[in-house]
Amino acid sequence: MSHPNTKKAKANSPATEDELVGLLEDANLPEYVQGQPCDLEDQDKPQPTRSSREKKYATIAGVLIALIFGGALAKVLSTLRAASPAPGADDTLYSNGTHEFKKTVLIVSIDGLRADYLDRGFTPHLLDISKKGLRAKYMKPIFPTLTFPNHWALMTGLYAESHGIIANNFWDPVIRSEFAYNRPEASWNSSWWFGEPMWETAEKSGAITANLMWPGPPVTTSGCSPTYYIPWRNLVPLQEKLDQIMTWIDFPLETRPQLIMAYDPSLDQAGHLTGPMSALTNKTLAEVDIFAKDLHNSLEERNLTDIVDIIFVSDHGMTDTSHPEWVYLDDILGEGYDLIEHSDGWPSAGLRFKPGTNESKYLDILLNEAGLNPGRFDVFTHETMPERYHFANHYRIAPIYVVPNMHYALTNRVEGESGVSKGNHGYDNDEPSMRAMFVAHGPFSHGAKSSLSSLSESVEAWDSTSDDHYIMKGFDNVQIYSLVMRLLGIENTASTNGTRSFWDPYFKF
Repeated sequence: MSHPNTKKAKANSPATEDELVGLLEDANLPEYVQGQPCDLEDQDKPQPTRSSREKKYATIAGVLIALIFGGALAKVLSTLRAASPAPGADDTLYSNGTHEFKKTVLIVSIDGLRADYLDRGFTPHLLDISKKGLRAKYMKPIFPTLTFPNHWALMTGLYAESHGIIANNFWDPVIRSEFAYNRPEASWNSSWWFGEPMWETAEKSGAITANLMWPGPPVTTSGCSPTYYIPWRNLVPLQEKLDQIMTWIDFPLETRPQLIMAYDPSLDQAGHLTGPMSALTNKTLAEVDIFAKDLHNSLEERNLTDIVDIIFVSDHGMTDTSHPEWVYLDDILGEGYDLIEHSDGWPSAGLRFKPGTNESKYLDILLNEAGLNPGRFDVFTHETMPERYHFANHYRIAPIYVVPNMHYALTNRVEGESGVSKGNHGYDNDEPSMRAMFVAHGPFSHGAKSSLSSLSESVEAWDSTSDDHYIMKGFDNVQIYSLVMRLLGIENTASTNGTRSFWDPYFKF
């Protein structure tokens, strides 16, 4: 794949090959860099004695290279903390009959699970638990509908213009460096990532957290890291991930995480490789459903279904791009195409021209072409970007953004019509095929469902389905952060683009 910043490269060269084999496959990965323990929010809380500090911050070092190329899924422990009274998180103890547990939340992201995939007949278990718990008609991803911007939106409750991860690959004109999602040395530095992820908020409140391959940095700008962190490794079987989750669940109370985040890309990879309507996508979807069933059964065997809340989400949907209509940017821009210095954000093209270029001239050319051939693509500046995108107020967003409409793809005469997978995403987040999914199961969802279904005044919160079951109306994914905080009983939270009161109707039971 050609580098997107060379003048002969496609102005928005897709990272298709990388996505098909995995986000960090074959990368020259550094050793894991440990962060400092997160500062507790409650300054009045008595400080632990030295001996308890030493117990609390016992460290077990792990090397990422061994994880990437090793066999079994390793258990990397960073700044392991023994449980102590949390200044923010709910410390109430619940019994499963044999052991005590704190309130626990497990959030699982299935990359590329389009909202309407659940109605194909390949996910009987996810549908069954959604009928007992909560399902949204859809969850709206942020724009652009790409993996890294949306996983960080789920973690922080922020739009891309707020959290700074504006694409999977982009140029930062201030530090003059490129963010590349598939190169840790170009993406793991905490300075790229703005906002406070839910695991940092939880750690600050005194809760223990665990991150199983969720996209994002291992350490935030404050030096905070999850208690347990397992970085990306490609082609990890779902059963292996389930085993790791349950290993954490089976830890003693003092070291057991209250917030577990897990990520799996297999469905997204299938969608890219063979398209959203393919047999492979449906087969992978069925495998994801079996994973969800096995996870539920594992919790049920431990009598934890009334203690652990499970939230299944996805980052975006998927559309068929096996036969797109092509838009040749070099034909449109002429000699101006060679003046492009950087291009960001496949399938869009965020254009930065070389210094001294008459940028207005080429903006007018693009606008004129878009007007002469409406429906193929739109051209925006920071001033004309649709407000609903929340994608204008950040210096990393290129001054000119070419956004193709569904069924169109941007290219050039050098790249031609090669290198685009049969399925893709990144388009307008209002498009139905870009919609993500949301299913919740556990004590919160059961209580909310049974309570709201019986109250006439809550009818606005629901859509009825053909079999008289009720599902939530569609909502923005920036609301997920506040849901997890409420489930953990954490009041002192970070500022987000979501609305904490959004979940009020679901917490009246």
